[in-house]
Amino acid sequence: MNAAIIRAGNGAPARVARLPLFGHGFRPFFLLAGLWAPLGVGLWLAVLTGLDAPDHPLPLIRWHAHEMLAGFVGAAMIGFVLTAVPNWTARRGYAGWPLVGLVALFVAGRLALLPGSPVPPGIAAPVALAAIPATLLLVLPALVAARSARLFGPPILVLCFWAGDLLMLGEAAGWWDGTWRAGQLLMADVALLLVGLIGGRIIPSFTLNALRKTGRPAEPQPLPGVDAAALLALAAVVLVDLAAPDSAPAGGVAALAAVLVVLRLSRWHGLRTLGQPLLWVLHLAYGFVALALATKAAWLLAGADWAVHWLHLQGAGALALMIMAVMTRATLGHTGRHLVAGPATVAAYALVAIAALVRAFGPALTDSRLVPLVLAGSCWLLAFGLFLGIYMPMLLAPRADGKPG
Repeated sequence: MNAAIIRAGNGAPARVARLPLFGHGFRPFFLLAGLWAPLGVGLWLAVLTGLDAPDHPLPLIRWHAHEMLAGFVGAAMIGFVLTAVPNWTARRGYAGWPLVGLVALFVAGRLALLPGSPVPPGIAAPVALAAIPATLLLVLPALVAARSARLFGPPILVLCFWAGDLLMLGEAAGWWDGTWRAGQLLMADVALLLVGLIGGRIIPSFTLNALRKTGRPAEPQPLPGVDAAALLALAAVVLVDLAAPDSAPAGGVAALAAVLVVLRLSRWHGLRTLGQPLLWVLHLAYGFVALALATKAAWLLAGADWAVHWLHLQGAGALALMIMAVMTRATLGHTGRHLVAGPATVAAYALVAIAALVRAFGPALTDSRLVPLVLAGSCWLLAFGLFLGIYMPMLLAPRADGKPG
């Protein structure tokens, strides 16, 4: 970005720093997601292996659980909203001082909750809760001006995700009792529903476009009603987990959703994308949605010991792998580079998948509680180390094609 004057998110000219990092909404928030993912796991892993870390303002196990959702997933979600809304509404991307303000709010929330922070939970909670509402207020004028009700769907889900954070931090702050688990499930389930919704739009579309370029196009196989049924089932997972968490009905709904997600995925010709990592990783991440739901059903309906860690499969598998897939593809495309994943990016995809599988199923394969956690955590740290090594320079540098953004 070679001009110091760019148009801010509200349409008014604003003088901002020349930093490319604040030239488009995906840049700082994808970078923050890439940084927070290894920090949230690395610090927790260090505690498990003997580091004496402060247990304030949140107990460390709760800090880890919260920050993997609100910090890692939340950063990726904000970056997605700030990138998608301009695409949906045909307006300029959000940049400059409004973006700087959002980043400051988000970072302030993370620092307020960081282990050892002197900020009391009652003050840290509202600080940590500020970024998502501010993001939604920033994009609201563009959504209203677009006059399309369907565009409000993803932002409403982001608001529901934030409501889960409110339940989690509300208990920590002493505003109400017994809402932490409900909030955790709400955040994880709404994020999974967003994967189902957005993934169901982009995966078949990207796949069809790529296959057309090979001269072997393949339309999604017809299976009437399965798309809507799969999304309704994922929405039912959210509602049943709120009403009856960790129950047999929750397991039954998860089983139904798993079957419908598999049927939906089977229509998209995923096997024909094996030579294109940016595509097959999307299919693989969507497959983890079904695997996580099926594993959840096995635990809640049959009490299978090997399935007890299903929530890690949902978070570290379905959510994290889809986030990694979208962040890498979007960063390449929006920084003016070719949509090609190199060997290190492919390795990062594989390591995230391995980390999720080892974390979810490893404890059932060994008597050691620590070994699978260390192995899974090491794969996770290496995966995001590769992501940062490859994509952080792109996020910090001007577009390769010289265009703004």
